[in-house]
Amino acid sequence: MINNNKSKPIVYAVSDSIGETAELVIRAAMIQFNSGKVDIRRIPYVTDKEYVEDIIEEAKKTPNSAIVCTIILPEVRQYLLHLAKENQISIVDLMGPMMDSFSKITEIKPHLEPGLVHRIDEDYFKKMEAIEFAVQYDDGKDPRGLSRADVVLIGVSRTSKTPLAMFLAHKRLKVANLPLVPEVSPPDELFKLAPRSIIGLSISPEKLLDIRQERLRALGLNSDATYAQRSRIMNEIKYAEKIMEKLGCPKIDVSNKAVEEIATSILEIIKKGER
Repeated sequence: MINNNKSKPIVYAVSDSIGETAELVIRAAMIQFNSGKVDIRRIPYVTDKEYVEDIIEEAKKTPNSAIVCTIILPEVRQYLLHLAKENQISIVDLMGPMMDSFSKITEIKPHLEPGLVHRIDEDYFKKMEAIEFAVQYDDGKDPRGLSRADVVLIGVSRTSKTPLAMFLAHKRLKVANLPLVPEVSPPDELFKLAPRSIIGLSISPEKLLDIRQERLRALGLNSDATYAQRSRIMNEIKYAEKIMEKLGCPKIDVSNKAVEEIATSILEIIKKGER
């Protein structure tokens, strides 16, 4: 299984995951002992007793060997500790004592799932990727992002497209959003998408009028600007509804709903589309 190197002591980094943590700890310690004089052998995915026996047999062949383990599974860890002690092989258990201590102080039982930290890391990076996507393809900046999105939000200005995109990004969904403006035709890419991958955000004229007037006041601008005129708003809403009907996409009325409530509706639509 593993080639012997008689010129150096061997330290086996044994794990029921990828063994990265065990190896890092070994290297951190070995730096104090001229680390080049020790051979580190990583042995990952040790999840059964038979594999443990193979490791012990291999370690027995080298007079100067030790084991450092990060085994989460209790039965496998205990068996490794037992066989190492029985065969007088030096072993350091990194995870067992820590999990026992944490269980006592938190009064919570550990999950006992190998590789959980790497799944958490993967989840984090997926979330960051989705957030970057939402920023890059916000407000129709680049229509090329439409085909790469998990969901595309469309609607007139001030229908919560951007905050919704960011909220959904934290759910690891890649979201692009596109404003519908009568003077600007939607990109061709939009009409090539599956209807259920597009969510139309509709809103009542009265609510939109209030939102836009408040927005202008917050910016120190005249609330009578064209942007917040009822005739302009009616024209925009009519245009947006026409585009949504043409696309045949699901619609959500966002008039009196919080972002969280709208996002929940979007997630339900996506879930139904996956069935």
